[in-house]
Amino acid sequence: MTENSCGVAETFTQNSILSLLRLFVSTAIAIVLPSYLVYKLPATTYAAWVLIIQVSAYVAYFDFGIQTGISKYVAEYKAKNDNAGLNMRASAGLALMMIASTCGLMFTLIIAWQVPKLFKEMPSSLYHEVQISIIFVGVSLSFGLLCSIFSSIFLGLQRYAIPVIISLINRFIFTTVVVAAVFFHQSLAVMGALVAFTNIATGLLQIEAWRRWAKNVRLRLCGLDLNIARNMLGYCSSLAIWTAGMLCVSGIDVIIVGRYDFAQTGYYSVATLPTTFIISIMSAALAPLMPAVSAFSVHHSPAQLGVILSRSTRYALILLLVSGLPLLVGGYWVLHIWVGPIYAFNAIAYMRILVIANILRNICAPYSNMLVATESQNIAIAGVIAEATVNVICSIYLAERLGAIGVAYGTLLGSFVSVGTHFTINMHYTYRLFAISRARLLIDSLIRPCAIIVPSIIYLPYWWSYSAPVFSVTSWIVWGISTILLAWYVGFNAMERCLLVRYANRHISAFAFHQ
Repeated sequence: MTENSCGVAETFTQNSILSLLRLFVSTAIAIVLPSYLVYKLPATTYAAWVLIIQVSAYVAYFDFGIQTGISKYVAEYKAKNDNAGLNMRASAGLALMMIASTCGLMFTLIIAWQVPKLFKEMPSSLYHEVQISIIFVGVSLSFGLLCSIFSSIFLGLQRYAIPVIISLINRFIFTTVVVAAVFFHQSLAVMGALVAFTNIATGLLQIEAWRRWAKNVRLRLCGLDLNIARNMLGYCSSLAIWTAGMLCVSGIDVIIVGRYDFAQTGYYSVATLPTTFIISIMSAALAPLMPAVSAFSVHHSPAQLGVILSRSTRYALILLLVSGLPLLVGGYWVLHIWVGPIYAFNAIAYMRILVIANILRNICAPYSNMLVATESQNIAIAGVIAEATVNVICSIYLAERLGAIGVAYGTLLGSFVSVGTHFTINMHYTYRLFAISRARLLIDSLIRPCAIIVPSIIYLPYWWSYSAPVFSVTSWIVWGISTILLAWYVGFNAMERCLLVRYANRHISAFAFHQ
């Protein structure tokens, strides 16, 4: 590896670790909240709160890929040492984000107005508080969407520590205010107002961080170059289709359950949280990949990018399996400890299907990130639309006939479409960008890491047919050790194991020295 390549790898690794640190701390905080709420709130009230948060979170989808575009162009123009171009791109991003934030605000008001029609099975006594809470949370998230441009700048500069710290502050305050509101028996409207305060405070904190540590990236609406704005809009428009596809795949399943099988909404929501954890791990680990590849592609060949794709895909699958298999095999006990036996018994079937679906659909996440980094995301639009269409149609069709479990099966069917279109269609057109054959990628990056699932397959009759796996202590130990050993010795080659050990020892030694 060249010195420059090593530098890119070092920066990417450090930022991935920071991103994963944010994930694990946020997850540790988030675990407390649902486990507390399911015990303290009636099932219908908890289901209503889940829908409030889910519907309000749709504001984030009005990002339309603008944050990704800003971080990409900041990284790219930084690598070119073109500060003027960097500032113009960032300013264009600000103008676009103002429009997106306005759209989010309008969406919030419309959804709040339509709550009684959207959730006919919800008790009518909850309608008013749900509407007020959606307005509070949605408006604050619209403001936060505008402020997210400042974190995007830090991501483009590959300075991940600042967005990580701000994100953790948000999660701490969010959890604290919601727990306090429930403890003091406050209404859903009060809970929504407290969450709104948290989101607005976090947005202001992002602005202050930019003023202190990144004000050299100038944001000006005066004198905005409309050609650059149109160029960014063109780049982001295809990402907007991706965003809409993501919404259809993983953003509306709880809403569909709430409409067709409201009684199962709380249980289904609990089942989605561990699967969201898997997605979050993947997103956190791959978050630095897009700006890193954007900068790397300026000076490197398709063959070198092909190597990055192969390795990152293999690492991604290892991560997916290591995080997902424990939820498949021991998911009942995870839920039992977390939210109690009633929720565990009712949620485990949903969770197992959703875990498999999300492992499958995220196999090609590194490929998708690299498409975005090289401005080639248009190639995958047909696949995104196909997956979203299959997911939504199947979820609604099966929900009408099978209830909530049908929504989970719809997600699983969509995941097969996602992986299939990437390998059979999209990768045919991107060989000129990432010079690696599909056969080699399949063998080296997918089939090889799949050895990790062998112990879980051997024990399949003992955990899939039962809510609680009928394992002895010895079986648990054998399964866990064999899975870890396969991940370490089959998933990674000797050089990679050596580099990981060396990297860990170096940072442990540095930490000990500073202590």
